[in-house]
Amino acid sequence: MIPFVKAHACGNDFLIIEEHLAGRRHAELARKLCSRNTSVGADGIEFLERRPNGEFFLRLFNADGSEAELSGNGTRCVAAWLASSEGLDEVALGTHGGVRTCRVVEVADPLYLIESGMGVPRVMPRTIELPGVGNVVGAMVNVGNPHFVLFVNSEDFSAHGLRWQELGARISTSPLFPHGTNVEFVRVLSENEIAFRIYERGCGPTTSSGTGTCASSAAAMALRGVARELTANAEGGPQRTVWSSADVAMQLTGPAEIICRGEVAGL
Repeated sequence: MIPFVKAHACGNDFLIIEEHLAGRRHAELARKLCSRNTSVGADGIEFLERRPNGEFFLRLFNADGSEAELSGNGTRCVAAWLASSEGLDEVALGTHGGVRTCRVVEVADPLYLIESGMGVPRVMPRTIELPGVGNVVGAMVNVGNPHFVLFVNSEDFSAHGLRWQELGARISTSPLFPHGTNVEFVRVLSENEIAFRIYERGCGPTTSSGTGTCASSAAAMALRGVARELTANAEGGPQRTVWSSADVAMQLTGPAEIICRGEVAGL
């Protein structure tokens, strides 16, 4: 039996498992344990490594078994768990996308409001061509992991005659992105607010994404001239982004809630 913690950030849910329990079976465990019909269910697993020097490192595996650089929401869930279990109000978490420092702003256990330093976004306007769709104007955004952001006007976030879920799947798995990409569909609501939908690489449509929130915000700030402080609304709820200038790290503030602890049968 494998001990786990389950937490979510705006409905984007993760299992947290100690790294030494994985036994190099990370992908297999992710595929099995993230199944919503036959196991615990989650969008991914954060494997938490405690290094001899006291540092923490996270490996994120999506529900399909693929490994990703990092998850902003997943990192925040781990920070909430470490605050609950070990009293750490501020923690630096290493990831393959860089170190992310999380600070607890408010606590109403099991709910934590956490501010995370998310690194310096890189926004690169790009038009891609999809067979049967044509040219899709958007931007490649890197916030430690890859995103393709496109702006839409429709209230249902559809574009190019397709539902956002369908177009997101086609962009995410396009050969133009050999390692896949996350896809965000963004509506600018005002100078201070955006709404967006997320097609997450290795998972599909999700209610929220921390890095997706940052990518959507950065693209809107850089390419649509919105304010440098934004409320970004996903299906799972709002998060707050602050990016004071293009050469500093973006700050992301949002909730994380611990759902349960338990044990589950391994492989």
